[in-house]
Amino acid sequence: MTETRFCMLMNFFERHRKMKSLLAFCYKYLPYPVFVAYPTLVVVIFVLYLTGKAELHLLIKEIAVPAFAFLTVTFFRRFFNFQRPYEKYDITPIVRKDKKGQSFPSRHAASVFIIAMAFLYVNIPAGIAFLTLGALLCVSRIICGVHFFRDVLVGALYSVLIGYIGFFLF
Repeated sequence: MTETRFCMLMNFFERHRKMKSLLAFCYKYLPYPVFVAYPTLVVVIFVLYLTGKAELHLLIKEIAVPAFAFLTVTFFRRFFNFQRPYEKYDITPIVRKDKKGQSFPSRHAASVFIIAMAFLYVNIPAGIAFLTLGALLCVSRIICGVHFFRDVLVGALYSVLIGYIGFFLF
């Protein structure tokens, strides 16, 4: 997205305060259901393992694959250290954000999508719900001026790829 488009978006939300509040709410709270559900999933699988209703490899996958994705995305962000839209274009993001760099790839996008893949592996409807929530989270990050489209796209695609390989091929 260009500087002009970001400025147009920021101006639109400044004129429509209720929409700005809704967007800020989505930005802040969309990650919570995913980040609460994932530890719950791991605990449920652990209990199922203890009761003999799940195998150890399922528990290991559900922990190792998301951990690998999260750690590698964190490394990539530090290596690439791309600017965020509000840094590059000197705009005020919809939500207060002071972090410099480490925009690419989006760790929120990567985290939500790898967790969605973890759910998809054990429960398809839940996985689809979290993939949808992830798409909404990505849109909110772009519109708020915190990430570029490429940041969230690469974060999401990376996690879908790692999730597919880790959960469905191995």
